[in-house]
Amino acid sequence: MSLSPVEGVALAEIESTGDGPEEKGLVGRSPGQLVWSRLRRDRTALVSGIVLALFIVAAVAAPLLQRLYGMSPSQQFGNLLDSTGMPLGYVGGVSGDHWFGLEPGLGRDIFIRMIYGIRTSLLIALGAAVVTTTIGVVLGIVAGYLGGVVDSVIMWVTDVALAMPFLIFALAVVPTFSLRFYGPRDAVPTWFAVTTLIVVFAAFGWTGTARLVRGQVVSLREREFVEAARASGAGLGHMLFRQLLPNIWAPILVAFSLAVPSYVTGEAALSFLGVGLPESVPSFGRMIYRSIDYLQTDPAYVFFPGITIFALVLAFNLFGDALRDALDPKSSR
Repeated sequence: MSLSPVEGVALAEIESTGDGPEEKGLVGRSPGQLVWSRLRRDRTALVSGIVLALFIVAAVAAPLLQRLYGMSPSQQFGNLLDSTGMPLGYVGGVSGDHWFGLEPGLGRDIFIRMIYGIRTSLLIALGAAVVTTTIGVVLGIVAGYLGGVVDSVIMWVTDVALAMPFLIFALAVVPTFSLRFYGPRDAVPTWFAVTTLIVVFAAFGWTGTARLVRGQVVSLREREFVEAARASGAGLGHMLFRQLLPNIWAPILVAFSLAVPSYVTGEAALSFLGVGLPESVPSFGRMIYRSIDYLQTDPAYVFFPGITIFALVLAFNLFGDALRDALDPKSSR
């Protein structure tokens, strides 16, 4: 009898220990339970997971944190700036009321704007990752299973998308798309700017997942369990999403976890270049862009946003690597 890859994960885990199932107590444990057990033993996964959980909680609870902190991200404190627009005090105006200081020129609180910046970055990154992963999985599994002309057409479209320069495309499309619906003097709504960025990311981000899924499906479509399901009269939808998809969820999860940090940095880069979110929306890219003029006079202004986005991206990447190792039964970690 042939086992599917999902069924073989538990068996491979048992065999890798060199002991029987009775000695290790692994009888009846699902692949998900085995992955969770491996993640709990990985210190890197625990630390990065805790950091990510803190970021997500801060993003979700941003309105509550704003109420507890006592100030909004758009509130200005001009009375705490000197005649040149620089924050009074040391380290950019850091105090008990303003934990990370104030923005030079406008006098807005950096800490509360960073909290909302985390909310903005995660909203765009997670939304884009869900859309791109969904598109990539559907196209990849269809191309890999059907093959032939369908596979050739989908892979040709994939190659065309990979050949197009993302940055140039974004610089040209995002402003044009906004002007198509709003005038040059109109304020672009936040939801529209967020949706536009997700659409731009989705236009390019699905290609890697599609090629990954296609390769996995090609290696599985001739396996015995697929042949058995096909011989029993299973339809196309059943074959794709009931037989093949459950056996390739591991690389899909890893691809998703590694796509999120790339979209975080992508959103920051576009906002830095002035084609991302409006200036009124808190964004790490906008904050870092405005801090360039104050690198020598107020280095704290660039330090706090820079170290925060660095920690966010690093935590996602480390957790993605740990998840990849946990999903691999042959890993030594």
